[in-house]
This record gives sequence, structure tokens and C-alpha cells, in this order.
Amino acid sequence: MNDNKDVLDKGPFFHGTKVELKIGELLEPQHLSNYQDKKSNYIYFTATLDAAKWGAELAKSKSKERIYMVEPLGDFENDPNVTDKKFPGNPTRSYRSKSPLKIIAELKSWERHSDEEINHMLTSLKKLREQGKAIIYD
Repeated sequence: MNDNKDVLDKGPFFHGTKVELKIGELLEPQHLSNYQDKKSNYIYFTATLDAAKWGAELAKSKSKERIYMVEPLGDFENDPNVTDKKFPGNPTRSYRSKSPLKIIAELKSWERHSDEEINHMLTSLKKLREQGKAIIYD
């Protein structure tokens, strides 16, 4: 548990993915990213269900979308990919850590974004990649 008195956010925290995990398992950095073809230096999570849904819906895989409630086991920081680049002030409450996240529960029922919203986001991301602007600062 993050005992830092100046903690950025008290949660609860979520991680959206298409990987099947068990309660008590740890999510750790240095695994293949859900969004690019490289190992990630951080593990990413959010305190908003909406951002977690995007994480699950956009992850590279044909597997079932999942959202887990997670507990950060160390310090974490604002995710500069959204806070500095897209949403100053971190309204998405998106974070990253080099310490593990512990799976504490799985949300079994949640409402997906509409197919239209997902397709629009995928088209926007494809356009960014084609323009060389789909950079993840990791």
C-alpha cells in the first residue's frame, strides 16, 4: 500500500486489459505493452472507470475485455502521456508506477463504450500512428 502522506490519489484504482488475471496476482512493469510492440517500463492504472474501459477496449488482443480493481504497492506518478500531452491537470486520474499493482477484484459487469465511440477512437489512433504522433512516453 502506498503510505505516502502526499499521495496523488486515494483511488479506488482500476486497470483495463484483455489479460485474464487472478485475485492476488501482481501486474508488473517490463511486460509486453497492450498498446505497442515493446516492453513497458511502467504499469499504468487509473482512478476513473471510463479510462479503465478504454484500456480494456483498446488493448491489442481478441481476448475478453476485463477491468480489475488494483492496489498500487509503491509510489506512483501522473501518467505524462495524458496529463502533459492531452489533458493538463490529470482529469482522467491516470497514473503509472515502476512498482507492482496487486489485483484485488475484477469488475464483472460494466458498460462498454458504444461501437461508434470505439471505432472513432481506433480511427483517431491509427491516424496518429500514420502521422508519427502515437508516441508513448515510457
